[in-house]
Formats: sequence, C-alpha cells, structure tokens
Amino acid sequence: MTRENLKQNAFAQFGQNVALVGLLIYVAFAPHSVAASSIGVALATIGWLLRIVATRRLGLSRSKFDLIILVSFLWTVLSAVLSAEPQISIAKLKASWCVLLFYLARAIVTKKSALTLSAVLILTGCVGVAYSAIDLLRGRGVVVEELAVTSPLRKIDIRPGDTVWRIGRTRVYSIAEVDSAIKGTRNDQPLSVGVISRGEHVERILSPGWGVAQSVSGITGSKRNHQFRASGWTRHYETFAEVIQMIAQLSLGLALAHFSNHGGNKYFKIALAATGLLIFGIAFTAMRTVLVAFAIGASVVAWRTLHGVPRLVFTAVLSLVIGFGAVVVWQTRADKALLLGDDSSSLRVEVARVGLSRIFVHPVFGHGMDAMKLHWTEWGFPGKDMLHLHSTPLQLAFDRGLPMLGLWLWMMIAFWIHLARSTKAASERGDTNVYGILLGTLAALTGFLASSLVNYNYGDSEVAMLFWYSMGVATAIAGSKSQIEIVNRNRVND
Repeated sequence: MTRENLKQNAFAQFGQNVALVGLLIYVAFAPHSVAASSIGVALATIGWLLRIVATRRLGLSRSKFDLIILVSFLWTVLSAVLSAEPQISIAKLKASWCVLLFYLARAIVTKKSALTLSAVLILTGCVGVAYSAIDLLRGRGVVVEELAVTSPLRKIDIRPGDTVWRIGRTRVYSIAEVDSAIKGTRNDQPLSVGVISRGEHVERILSPGWGVAQSVSGITGSKRNHQFRASGWTRHYETFAEVIQMIAQLSLGLALAHFSNHGGNKYFKIALAATGLLIFGIAFTAMRTVLVAFAIGASVVAWRTLHGVPRLVFTAVLSLVIGFGAVVVWQTRADKALLLGDDSSSLRVEVARVGLSRIFVHPVFGHGMDAMKLHWTEWGFPGKDMLHLHSTPLQLAFDRGLPMLGLWLWMMIAFWIHLARSTKAASERGDTNVYGILLGTLAALTGFLASSLVNYNYGDSEVAMLFWYSMGVATAIAGSKSQIEIVNRNRVND
C-alpha cells in the first residue's frame, strides 16, 4: 500500500472516529437537552464529511425508505409554499433536518458500536429518571398562597393553589428566586412563566410592559409542590415520557433477547433492572397515553419471544405496572383524569373534532405547518393554550394534506415490517445483541405509533431525533436483504 493510501485510510478512520464521538454525545444528551444533543449530531456530521472526503464514498447503500422520505420532504416543501402562512411554514422546514440522523446512523454505526451507543443511551435515560426521583423528593417551585393585587402574575391568571416553578428558562424554588428571576428580565421583553395548575404544566406569557409589583412577584407562599409530573432535565413531561418510552423498549428488547438465547444471565438482569427503572420514569410523568403505548409495544415483542410461564409472568408484571401508573395519574393530575373526564381530555377531544372538520377545507396540501398559531380562534379552535391537534395523523393531514398522511403511514408500515423481518433473521442467526436492539426498536416503534394517535410526538424535535436515529441504527445492523429473504423463505417452507 502506498504512503498516499495510508494517509487516506488514516484520514478516513479519523473521520469515522469523530463521527462516532458525535453520536456518543448525541445519545448521552438525547433524553435531556436538544441543544447538547444537536451539537453531537453536528460533530457526527463533520466526521462523516471528513470520511467522505477521504474515501470519496458516502458509505450508504440504498434502502427501501429513501424514496418515501424524499417524496415526503418534497410534499412538505410544496405544502409550506402553498400554506395559509408561507413565511411561518417555510421557516418550519428547518425541523426536517432530524432525518439526517437516519442517514448518519446508517453510514456510521456498526454492530459493535451500536451496542455501545445503546448502552450509553439506556444509562443516560436511567440517570434522567433518577434525577426525576430526586426532583420529586426535593419539590418544585413555590405554591402560591396569596397574590398581591398589584402582582403582574394576575395578568396570566395565576391563582392561589397554583405553583410557579420556572421564570424564563430558570427553575425557581423560593419567592426570593422568583423575584430575582423577574428582576433579571427587562420590562419591555415578554416573560415566560412555568406554572403547575390543577395537575397540568402550562407556559404562560406576560406581554412586554407587564410592570412589577412593589414586592416584584407579589407572591406569598413557602411550600414546594411534590405532586407534579416528572420531566427529568427537560422542560416538559410529554417530551421526557416519549423519549424514555423508546429507551425503555430498547432496554426491554435486549433483556428479552438475552433471556431467549441465554436464559437469566447477568446481561439479562442488568437490562431488566434498567427497564424497570425506566418504566418508573414513565409512570411518574403521569402520561396516560405513553404508559399504555409502552404496554402495547412491550406486549408485542414479549409475545413474539416468550412462551409458557415467562409469558404469563410478564403479563402479570405489566398489569401491575399499569396499575401503578394509574395510581400516579390519580394522585398527580386533575380530578377525573384517570377516567378521561378532566378538562384537558375534554379540550383535546374538542380540538380534534374541529381539526378533523377542517382537514377537508384544504385536503390536498393542508393549511401549512404552524399556520394555525395565527388563526387558532378564527378557525374555531377552543381554548388558548393548545397550539396543535395532539395527534400525529391528524396534524399531518391538517398541516400538509391527506397525501402526506398516506406517505407517513406508508413509511411507518414499511419500517414496522422491515423491523419484524429483521428481528426474525437476527434470532435465526443467534446474534443476541443485534437481535435485542432490533427487538427493542420494534417495540419502540410500536409504542411510538400507539402514542402518536393522541400525541403529536412526530412534531417534537427531541422525540423525532430519537425516532430517526433508532430507525437508522436498526437499518444499519439489520443485515443484508438476502439474509432476511432466506429466513422468510424458510418460514414459508416450514
């Protein structure tokens, strides 16, 4: 080999290592910070580009998903141009960069690195859950006992019994901290106030010129709130729940794969313990739909791998998990939330009804992404805090038209079938860790789809990033098309 070739190989390996470090940073922060995880993605992209320069190759093989992704993107662009608010919708196109993670993972991740990255992702998810437990014990914010007549917070309908826990991006734990955070914000700038009201977290905005009371916040109170919906280091419990659900499924998949191939070895026990901790994290978010979605995804893969007594034990344990989650919802959220009789559930139903009726006003290209933010009341939507339909299928049809919904369904079905076939092939090969990652990804996709019916999880950047990363890793390690086809032929012959 010539000296020039050696230099090229060294440069290519350097690019590969940089890309792997970037992905390692991404998975380390994926459950916690979109900013930090985005830095990881940027570093991974730089590494990939360095490797491309050195090898003059992308390092990608064609996949059956590329055409669907391309057509979906082009349709989204066309919808944005024809939007009721083109400036808003075109600006929203930047969110499409999340799909880069699909191609990064496919180009960079190997079977060996996939296991390391998965282990770090599971570990950091567990750390986020542990922090949530500490957060619950410590308490959050300040429970408002009284509010001065001159308090600027009266303008955003804060009442006694509510909890103020964030001012801007700053978490607060005392009236002194609330006052300090308010003083640090200019009066001519809008002020975001995080509030826990009747079991729900809401962000309320004080318009510029909000003024200050003599005591700044005008709050009287000394107690912290210990009955709130856990969110780790993230700003919102919904994002945290969706991400932890996918990570818990990955951990469960590895546990089931090791149990299926090797019995109750130490790796099974470690993965099972991590799964249990992550499930507690989901439960403490009090997200009814995500907890049910986890149960659906977990049941699908468990019933594909377990038989006899282990299947019965798993079903019994899962029933206990659902029961525990129900108790958390009952203790944490508003009255009747467990039976879907709370104001939040009623508002969701009404928003979905209005959104569904308006889909047929613009059925082909939709109304445009985020256009509803300027036309919420005009288009007949109720309330003032909800700015999307809380359903991925409905939101896609509303924003980008029925054809886009069809493309999305086509893509999700294609991913699910591919993962189901790939897990079977990996099981036949006896490749335990690959089998576990694929099994966990199949469960995560199933849970993601179940939750998407009543949550707009596809529109949440942190969740979308993890979705595309997971699909990319699964596609990278699934094995060749011929191996999967051989397994499928064997199944037919059997």
